[in-house]
Amino acid sequence: MQGNAKLLDALNQRLAEELTAINQYIVHAEMCANWGYDKLHKAIEHQAIDEMHHAEWLIQRIIFLEGTPIVSKLNPMKIVKTVLEMVENDQQDELGAVKAYNETIKLAEEVKDKASSDLLTKILKMEEGHVDWAEVQRAQIEQMGLENYLAMQSTGGNAG
Repeated sequence: MQGNAKLLDALNQRLAEELTAINQYIVHAEMCANWGYDKLHKAIEHQAIDEMHHAEWLIQRIIFLEGTPIVSKLNPMKIVKTVLEMVENDQQDELGAVKAYNETIKLAEEVKDKASSDLLTKILKMEEGHVDWAEVQRAQIEQMGLENYLAMQSTGGNAG
């Protein structure tokens, strides 16, 4: 089924964002693992897996619409140095994703592509969950202090 060219372009833009997010989350997750923050490592790794699903679904949709998925394009990544910067950066990126998905949903509706709109809405809801997760992490850091927050992210630590 031939898809709308403007919508296919937007779907490829969302795909580039998802592929970038996968890589950024994996690097951040591994940094947390290296620092001994096992719980944070698992949480961020789970977000990377969510983004992999998003990319897979976008690729499937682009192919169905007889487009070519562009998987070689990544946007600039923001690899930061601290957990607080990770949480803040990822929250901003996810807020950007929410905005972009809302715009793409509007476009899909304008070109009367309900299935694409439904898929984008499914992804949007997951992205909103990522924003919520980051908001919770920031609130916990603010309320309990960074040191206490980080202590809670470690499953190891004390011998004995």
